Amino acid sequence: MNLDFKDIDGKLVVSIIGELDHHSSEEIRNKIDDHIKFKGYKNVILDFSNVTFMDSSGIGVVIGRYKKLTSFGGNICVVEPKESVKRIFELSGMLKIINIYASLDKAVRNI
Repeated sequence: MNLDFKDIDGKLVVSIIGELDHHSSEEIRNKIDDHIKFKGYKNVILDFSNVTFMDSSGIGVVIGRYKKLTSFGGNICVVEPKESVKRIFELSGMLKIINIYASLDKAVRNI
């Protein structure tokens, strides 16, 4: 698992490469939270285009960041998940609160 962080129009874009599971979720959570806390980001875009697998720990990472960000007026969204990962979002009911965008440009414009 690798992470890449960049700022686009004042929004934190987190590119996750590899698996988002119980082995990697704590590290991902901590690194995203550090960027939110120390750099003041209110809106986070999770680029899932290179996430090859996600389990319930990954759901926890996304929901936890959603709760944190919305508590102070921010938001989070997901970009380009693979079909298998998108299915997890659908089955878990996360699509009721988390928007998925087909491209990074659309996410940046809409979050």
